[in-house]
Formats: sequence, C-alpha cells, structure tokens
Amino acid sequence: MDGQLETIIPFVAGSATIPAADFLAPAACSPHHGRVPQNPLPVEKFMPQSRHSIQKIRLGVSACLLGQEVRYDGGHTYNSFIAETLGEVCDLVPVCPESELGMGTPRETVDLVGDIKAPHMVGTHTRTDWTKGMNKWSGVRARELASDHLCGYVFKRTSPSCGVFKVKVFQAEGPAKRQGRGLFAAEFSRRYPLVPLEEEVRLQDPRHRENFVVRVFALHRLQEFFGGRWSRAALAEFHASQKFLLLAHDPKGLKSLDHLMASSAKKKPAALRDQYMALTMSTLAKHATVSKQTKVLRQLASLLRPHLGQAELQRLHAAIEEYKTGTTPLIVPMTLIRHYGALHEVSEVVGQSYLDLHAGELLLRNRV
Repeated sequence: MDGQLETIIPFVAGSATIPAADFLAPAACSPHHGRVPQNPLPVEKFMPQSRHSIQKIRLGVSACLLGQEVRYDGGHTYNSFIAETLGEVCDLVPVCPESELGMGTPRETVDLVGDIKAPHMVGTHTRTDWTKGMNKWSGVRARELASDHLCGYVFKRTSPSCGVFKVKVFQAEGPAKRQGRGLFAAEFSRRYPLVPLEEEVRLQDPRHRENFVVRVFALHRLQEFFGGRWSRAALAEFHASQKFLLLAHDPKGLKSLDHLMASSAKKKPAALRDQYMALTMSTLAKHATVSKQTKVLRQLASLLRPHLGQAELQRLHAAIEEYKTGTTPLIVPMTLIRHYGALHEVSEVVGQSYLDLHAGELLLRNRV
C-alpha cells in the first residue's frame, strides 16, 4: 500500500467581541484590520442563508489587475496570476473606485496629502479635492459588496484609492511618508477588518501568497459553518478539526480559542460565533514558519506512531526532515500523514483541515 504514495501525492485535495457583520463581507496580517467599525451592519446582511448557499469562493479585485482599461492613463495592469490562476479557483469581483466614482478615463492623477490617518485625495496639478466624494462612494460601494460574501480582496499597490500598505501621503513640508492607505481600501478594511487583504505585488512572495490563500479558505469554511444552523457541540467538532492548522500559525492563538471553547456554555450563540471567527482569523494572520510547521508534522507523526511499521515511520520522519531542510515541499509529509491516518483510521488525524486541503487551495499554494 505504501508504494501507492507516488501516485497519491500529486492529487491531494481536499480579546474583544467583534461583530460578525464587520468580519464577513473581507484581514491581512496587519494591525490596521482589527478596528471595529463605528456603524456595523446587521449580521444577517453578511451571513449566507444556508451552508449550501455559498458556492465558489469570491474575491474582490482591483479592476485594472484583470485587464480593464480603467487606470488614469486609460491603460491597465493585467496580472496573470490573479486573472488566470486565482480566477480559475475563485469568482473575481472587479472594482475601480476612481472610475466608478466618475473621475473619468483617462484622468488627472491624484495624491494623498495631509494627515496619515485621514488624508485628502487631491489632483496632482489642479489640486481638485476628491476626498468627500470618494469617502461617500467608498461607504456605499463597500456596503454593496456585503452581498457578495467576499473571502478576500486583492488591491492595486500604491494606489491613492486602493493601496493597502505603505501608500505615499504627501506633507506640506518634507518628504512624503509611506504610511498611508488608499481611501477605498481604508473604508473597506474599516468595515470588514477580519477578511484577508493583499496587494498584487506581495502575492509574488510565497510566504504572503500562502498566508493569504490559507486565510481565504479558512474564512470560506467559517462562512459555510456559521451560515446555517449550528450548535455548540458542532462548533466543538469544527474546532477540533482546525487544531493543527491553528497550531501551525500561532500556538498562543490556538490556546485562546481553546479557552473560548471551554467557556462556550456561558456565552450567547452570537457572541460565541463572533469571538470564534475573530480569534480564528487573527490567529491565521500569523505566518506559519518552517519551524512551526515541522513541530506540527512531528506531533501528527507521534499520533500515527502506534499504528505504523518501522519502514513507514522511517519514511515519514525522513519526509519531515527533508521538509525542514528545504529539500522537499510541505505537501509531501502532509500527504504521507494524511494517507497513513486514513489507512489506519486514526481519528485524531483524519479530517484535520491542516491536511485535508481543498483542490483549489492546493493549486494556489503551490502555483508559482
């Protein structure tokens, strides 16, 4: 049976209470995404009506990244990974704030100026102030996107409307500060602080890409679980299936979730749901390092130890060490563990989200 693995491996597939309305409808590993909106919408506006109502995962995307000619110069910044690879797995929802606001195409470029936390958007040459219009439009558009149940958003880097990280904010004196966020991206993250946000350039980095993909699929699982009728007992089972995934990202976060589950009987269902979702997404925002992954793989191997022969154990431990030293990808020891867990019916291993990757997640995490 062990010899079948060569054919199996390529096909592996599948704290404060924050209102669910603020998490569902897009978090990046950034403290900017932990703020609670001042006027959260009703939870029902964001939750699917049943677990079966969510089909393909949806991502918001800056329209120019999909080849739409909406940039200031009438061009686009087509990104093949987003349009083709992400688009193969997810439904992409294009948005261009400046075009949709009616600023025209082509149009004058704009800058962010003034206060880092509340900058103005002004024309580079005419100094036309678009701030009020953009902020109003952003609030309306972000609210509209709630019905799409987005599991993530990819924004255009450096854009005064869409940039997420280190957008230039010009000062009256001195150099511009790369500490800003585009006006629409800021409104979007304010309303939906726990849904993954990324920029197209950062997705070229395997660490950022994997973390983004993991959180997108985790959010999708949470949407499906909480989208229908659920119970504390069902949540306990769901949490047990997330254990090793959470542990690979942040052991302290897993401990906090364990404490939450231990006190779940004392909490109202809505509060339990909101806190569980918030803690899960903040835990997964921490990057899963090789060191943490190796520890998780070894823990899973220890659960299999009583069920494996000497040859199987040696092969498994060799695969884990090869992953640790960088000579084999993570999917190899993960697949061995998943295979042995199913073969020997080890309940602590079977059904773990850490191992049971959705085909789309596997594709996105391993596509260069």
